[in-house]
Amino acid sequence: MSEGQVSRSHVCKAVLIAGPTASGKSALALELALSTGGVVINADSMQVYRDLRIITARPTRAEEALVPHHLYGHVDAAVKFSAGAWVNDAAKALEAAQAEGRLPIFVGGTGLYFKALTAGLSVVPPIPAEVRDDVRARLDRNGVEALHAELAARDPRAAERLNLRDRTRIARALEVIEATGRSLLEWQREGQPPLLPQDSFRAVFLAPERAELYARIDARFDAMLGMGALNEVERLAARQLDSLLPAMKAHGVPALIRHLRGELSLQDAATIGRADTRHYAKRQFTWFRHQLPQFEWVKPEEARGWLAAGVNASRDPD
Repeated sequence: MSEGQVSRSHVCKAVLIAGPTASGKSALALELALSTGGVVINADSMQVYRDLRIITARPTRAEEALVPHHLYGHVDAAVKFSAGAWVNDAAKALEAAQAEGRLPIFVGGTGLYFKALTAGLSVVPPIPAEVRDDVRARLDRNGVEALHAELAARDPRAAERLNLRDRTRIARALEVIEATGRSLLEWQREGQPPLLPQDSFRAVFLAPERAELYARIDARFDAMLGMGALNEVERLAARQLDSLLPAMKAHGVPALIRHLRGELSLQDAATIGRADTRHYAKRQFTWFRHQLPQFEWVKPEEARGWLAAGVNASRDPD
């Protein structure tokens, strides 16, 4: 099936817009929502945090006023917001949009969210706070290599799959086996069904040229600093939250906190923030290519016509 053509059996109940950071996803979602009367639903794991509007490039308040926007800034930075929690919130947003007869438009760059949406998600029971605190204390006291060795003794298959320096995932895998007695890999094989079955959605991945994308990332990071990102990070740092929390690891946040502590110049912190964001964009390309092959890769300048044609054709009655 060529671009722009849609099978008559394909009924578009939702649109999924993904892509690397700074690829123009939010603008495309807003334009599509305006033209279809749709609603925009966030699928970016950092844009859920209310503390991080500027540094995560969330839609502006003026943009949010044009069409309904859901799951933006609704989580406190002190919360370790999980993919499972996002799926629960997304299910409610999807149901509400469908009840109103509006087109749900999911937009973001978090591959795991889109995979949960279209392929389901494993359900791990809540980890007791005392287990999580104990694992984190051992991580801080003994270091990540010792924790990985401990995981290897308890759950060798999970340990083999993890990078030796991946503090967050190593701690998570150890928390799960200590709290549940089962490997995280086992839980991942047993999960919730997808919210969106195959052939019920249109899915696009914006794929700009790398050089152009990296230039946009650099320019946007500088623009965010000009808009007050440093002050935003300063307010976050003042809360003295756990450095392992997702919000504390948003791109640019760790380096800007180091600047606020006097460890880096602002120029050096910005250089690190821009580089971290470019590296993340590269990983997004790789992840979506291997994990979500059902997404159509389209250049940003071609996406509007391609997506609008597909959505309109699939929503027309026979």
